[in-house]
Formats: sequence, structure tokens, C-alpha cells
Amino acid sequence: MKKLILALGFVVGVLVSAVCFYVFAPQLMINEDTSRFDHATTVQKISESAKGRGWSIPTMHHIDKTVAKAGFNIAPVTVIELCKKELAGKVLAKAENRKVSSMMPCRVSIYEDADGKVVVSRMNTALVSKLFGAEVALVMEQATNETEAVLKAVIE
Repeated sequence: MKKLILALGFVVGVLVSAVCFYVFAPQLMINEDTSRFDHATTVQKISESAKGRGWSIPTMHHIDKTVAKAGFNIAPVTVIELCKKELAGKVLAKAENRKVSSMMPCRVSIYEDADGKVVVSRMNTALVSKLFGAEVALVMEQATNETEAVLKAVIE
């Protein structure tokens, strides 16, 4: 009987953990803030702030324009890729760390929500990077902190 109770407790614990992960993980993985500006101004100010802090912008994706070619008419969605070469170099210098290159460069999405508010969205890279070990976590935490400093130019 004791083994049955332990097994049942284990199963219930696993199920509760899975439900909690399913419910809370999306909120932990993505950070969102409202911009003080309209979409175009937000994109411009983030770009200027990034460049002023030594970050480059390898590319900018205008997702709304891309999907418009397939017949979808959506509110503006712009993804800015941010790169700080020194930080990227630290992470990528070791072959075993290159698996995180799929999270690089840091991406920030600016979009209008259903209420017309401009939202700045980005992955919680500081949290995610902890899964990859000390060196990656340290560099990605620095990248996250610097990205957040860039975004202070627009978020409330």
C-alpha cells in the first residue's frame, strides 16, 4: 500500500509540474513592455539607442510587409536583430558554445497589439541561457542587461 501511495504521489507531482510548466513557461520565456511611442518612432529610437551603445543591427525584418505578399493585412510587426560583436565573439569562440548561435543575434520585436498599443517583445535570454552553462550564461546575461538598457529609450 505504501508503494502505491508513493507511486501515486510521484505521478500527481509530475502532472502538477507539467501543468505549471505549461501555464507559466510562456510568461517566463518572453518579456514584453509597452512603448511610449508609436510603432515607427519605437523602431527608430531602439535603433538609435542600440547604435549609441555600440550594438550593430545586421538586419531588420518587417514581418507585416512580408506576410502582406501572401495576402495578409496585419498591423505593423518589426523584428530588429541586435548584435554586439564582442559578446558574440566570446560565446562563439568555443565550439561547444556555438549551439546557442540559433539565439543570436538578440532579437527584439515591436508590434501593435489588438488595442493599438505598441509592444516591445523579446526572449528572456538571461533565463534561457542558464541552461547552457556558466560561460554562456554570463555573456548572455551581459547581453540581456545591455539590451534592456537599449530598450529603456522606449519602454514605460
